[in-house]
Amino acid sequence: MTDPNQPRPQGILSVFDAITIMVGLVLGVGIFRTPSIVAGSVDSEAMFIVVWIVGGIITFIGALCYAELSAAHPNAGGEYHFLSRAYGRSTAMMFGWARCTVIQTGAIAAVAFMLGDYVAQLLPAGLFGPLDPFSPAIYAALAVIVVTGINVIGTIEGKNLQVVVTFLEIGAIGAIILFGLFGSPETAERTAPAIPPETAAIGMAMIFVLLTYGGWNEAAYLTGELKDAPRNIAKVLAGGTVILVVLYTLTNLALLSVLGLDGLRESDAVAADMMRVVAGPVGERVVTAAIVVAAISTLNATIFTGSRVFYAMARDMTVMQWVGIWNGRGQTPANGQIAQGIIALALIAVGAITRDGFKAMVDYTAPVFWGFLLLVGLSLFVLRWRHPGRALPYRVPLYPITPIIFCLTCLYMLYASVAYTGAAALIGLAMLAAGAPILLFKRKQVEAAERQDASPDPM
Repeated sequence: MTDPNQPRPQGILSVFDAITIMVGLVLGVGIFRTPSIVAGSVDSEAMFIVVWIVGGIITFIGALCYAELSAAHPNAGGEYHFLSRAYGRSTAMMFGWARCTVIQTGAIAAVAFMLGDYVAQLLPAGLFGPLDPFSPAIYAALAVIVVTGINVIGTIEGKNLQVVVTFLEIGAIGAIILFGLFGSPETAERTAPAIPPETAAIGMAMIFVLLTYGGWNEAAYLTGELKDAPRNIAKVLAGGTVILVVLYTLTNLALLSVLGLDGLRESDAVAADMMRVVAGPVGERVVTAAIVVAAISTLNATIFTGSRVFYAMARDMTVMQWVGIWNGRGQTPANGQIAQGIIALALIAVGAITRDGFKAMVDYTAPVFWGFLLLVGLSLFVLRWRHPGRALPYRVPLYPITPIIFCLTCLYMLYASVAYTGAAALIGLAMLAAGAPILLFKRKQVEAAERQDASPDPM
């Protein structure tokens, strides 16, 4: 199907590199935005912490399921490859379309909007003259262009940027944890009214908790470039998830100890408010800078992994094959990254005319994302049933209980993402449906590959 002499992904990422990319993807701006929403949906401080721990457990279960799929089927296409093996290339190509036009590019645009909002607060107003009201969108677009450019240069450059910003971000969150747990909570009494227990909505709280944990599944796209992927991907997914659960739980304990549950409900910028209480205006500015670093970290990691599906899908199509070319010099899918950047910039332009570009992009991506994540979870059952004798490098513990829990969670989140989001969610679903014509361009060789995928493995 492809030229054997064409450059391909190489195993150049260590377990440390991959965990850093995964943590950088997840440990993003959500932790600075969602705790107040979660606090408003629970009726006690204990429940506030419990939902974060439960969200971490669900995330860990999902990571274990992905570890089995990734170890058995390592490929730079990640979920695209799993869906192809389980359901055929047509389903995978629809997922590729969704990821290219909705899921990943929408996520890139959402993070870029968050980055643009905070950069606009840090820099003086009036820099763009009559276009100044659109300055957050302009900063968002510039960030996408710059970070995409770094990743086009090469995988090593993108990875090095990720290592730097991720450790800066972890350092900033570590400072928040230390200030919060060992600061002066007695100065933080707030007067916000308590929410009666009967109005608490645990389901809504879990939506935002899992949104904050979102991005861990991107580690699957690193298996084509991870050293000894079948043996190491489980370490990446499990290790990265444990780090995230610990950091998120400690961060929320710190926020709770200073602001209290009522203070969290009242705050629109929980980390900045907490640092203002314990460290004054300087602390508040430091946190704002930390949020910018967090956004850069998430943006870079999302761009790094997202372009891999462009590479995978293009190899199955008779058109746009240039997107599937792997740049041997930079060890990166450069053309896929450029295409991804162009689509993300188009979404930023559309989001700029809405009242809240970040929320619009979250709504746009949510139903499509959870629908395909459910299909990936079910693919674990399909592939085990289709290849019962296959020797798996890693098996998810407590099968089938763990993948059933994961699939039920995805099903609920799919329902919630339609029930609790705005019109942008319907636009995202419409964009998915608009991709159906790409199936007409499926390469003939793909049919033979589908038959081979459906046959028992020689292993």
